[in-house]
Amino acid sequence: MIFTEKGKKIRVMLTTFRDGLQSVFGGKVRVNDVLPAMEAAAQAGIRHFEFGGGARYQAPYFYAGEDPFECMDKMRSGVGPDVDLQILTRSVSGVTLTTQKLKALSLQGKLMKKHGTTWDRNFDFLNDAKNLVKTAQPIVDAGMHHQVCVALMGLPYKSDKVHTPAFYIDVIQRVLDSGVHIDSVCMKDASGTTDPRTCYETAKGLKEILPPEIPLWQHTHDTASMAVACYMAGIQGGVDGIDLSVRPMASGTVQPDVRSMWHALKNTGYSLDIDETKMEEIEKILEDGLQDYVFNPVTIAADARVVNFPMPGGAIGPNVHMMESVGIMDRYGEVLSEFPVVVRAGGAWTSVTPGSQQYWLQAFNNVLHGRWKKIDAGYGRSVLGYFGKPPEPPDEEVVKIASEQLELDPFDGDPLEEAPDTLAEAETALKERDLPVTDENRFLVASAMVPGKNMELNEGIRLLSGKARINLPLKKEEEPEPEPPAEQTAASQPVASAPSAPSWSGPVTTTCTVVEGANTRKFQVTIEPPAGTGSGQTAAPAAPEEKPAEGTGEATPVYSPFGGKVEVVEINVRTGDTVTEGQVVAAVEAMKAKHDVRAPKAGKVSAIHVELGGEVSAGKPILTIE
Repeated sequence: MIFTEKGKKIRVMLTTFRDGLQSVFGGKVRVNDVLPAMEAAAQAGIRHFEFGGGARYQAPYFYAGEDPFECMDKMRSGVGPDVDLQILTRSVSGVTLTTQKLKALSLQGKLMKKHGTTWDRNFDFLNDAKNLVKTAQPIVDAGMHHQVCVALMGLPYKSDKVHTPAFYIDVIQRVLDSGVHIDSVCMKDASGTTDPRTCYETAKGLKEILPPEIPLWQHTHDTASMAVACYMAGIQGGVDGIDLSVRPMASGTVQPDVRSMWHALKNTGYSLDIDETKMEEIEKILEDGLQDYVFNPVTIAADARVVNFPMPGGAIGPNVHMMESVGIMDRYGEVLSEFPVVVRAGGAWTSVTPGSQQYWLQAFNNVLHGRWKKIDAGYGRSVLGYFGKPPEPPDEEVVKIASEQLELDPFDGDPLEEAPDTLAEAETALKERDLPVTDENRFLVASAMVPGKNMELNEGIRLLSGKARINLPLKKEEEPEPEPPAEQTAASQPVASAPSAPSWSGPVTTTCTVVEGANTRKFQVTIEPPAGTGSGQTAAPAAPEEKPAEGTGEATPVYSPFGGKVEVVEINVRTGDTVTEGQVVAAVEAMKAKHDVRAPKAGKVSAIHVELGGEVSAGKPILTIE
């Protein structure tokens, strides 16, 4: 049991309005729906919030049609000028999922500071100390509080070399030895899988090497119901500050509720620096603002399985929402069971963005296509060294497969120098479309770039062009039941007429959908007219998207490989093109990755039914081949 006779106030950073939104809703929440609760929290005396970065930088314009910088401005205005507002950045990736050049990270720092940020928590999923040192300078230059992280995780297999207290302490020691300016240090466990003893030993060791003026922070998630125990262990080891949240965005995949931690610290000599009695009021305002949103049980419930598949709370939410959207939630358990395989083979980097997404997508590909049959681009680039040096050497066979599939050689240079010049590309794209070239606009476009993705589908371009997609987890409005027809009197009732015969003059082609368990298949059916049908009768026209163009063969619709809703991100053929069986004719985006759509047979493309960027779901063909 922890105890101190001297008494100590533990500082609290409230994560409700960044990590809470991300972990529960994938960040897909309109700012005005949570702003009243944030304002109430500030009025209640809370002086330190997480409010941006991570997925809460991307989600506003990817899914809510909102400018993330305007969201940050609203939050800063709501809490006033004296409150600390913190963002989360990802070392060489910044607030993106790909590597950036140093000048892009410098612009990021300038814009974050301009739009209200005072603290920047910076981590590297590989725990590459060189990356942490180099990406610290833009934060310091921008005038923000620089909090450097060591990224913690419980390994899903045994190792005495990495993810140990000695390993974590050495990471921070190397950053200290570099001489870069540090304001605070954070032990960041995004998956909530580190055991309490490791938290204690790591905190104790870090306090021994840190100058006394540098506070030590701790961050974890309650996914495996371990957060309070880990915080207690960290506090005993010397932690000065912790991250907490408030229901309904607390516990489960988020941080513990303030009240849980307050209760755990009773009679220990330790206390929190915020008033726990104010949480009920904040909770009520939150519930009111979020009353139209659907809370997925997976994101708000504890899941002890996470200790064997270290998945961040902030990534479980988005991935669950995406799996539901594309109709593959039934494969969730299979993807989880593949996690230990991809973690060991990759080199044991920490499961935190973008590394967690790389683990997830590779596990997903292994389940969907067969183990290592399709290497995710991000995962492959990580094992090849393009994000930095993994903690352990990746599996040699996987490195070879990744190199062959991605057509990239292994790399041991500086990821910041190897990164593409996204700002230059963004400026060109803005000018080509006569869009204003401002620092904010350049960064919005640059930070949404994904290698190989059509610029017309760039979320920054879409937002600035007034074509942003809205994809929020809102409750569906119930359809009103149709009113029964008014009673008719005998005099008013029409005279019944005999049913008319079907009107057709020849074969009619239509479609039928067959649902078998979790599988949905659609077939094209041609119905011959009944004998004796007159040739003068008119055929009922088929729906425009189903009607095949004239051709010589049997019309075969081509569908997305997913049963749910996905976006078409490539159309590689035109009407009239001749294709071969197995040829990639289109691609769809699912789970933040591109998936090929192949021709089921050779023939001629007789119709294309969707536009680039359009959405398709079960039963809606992308194109037709005859």
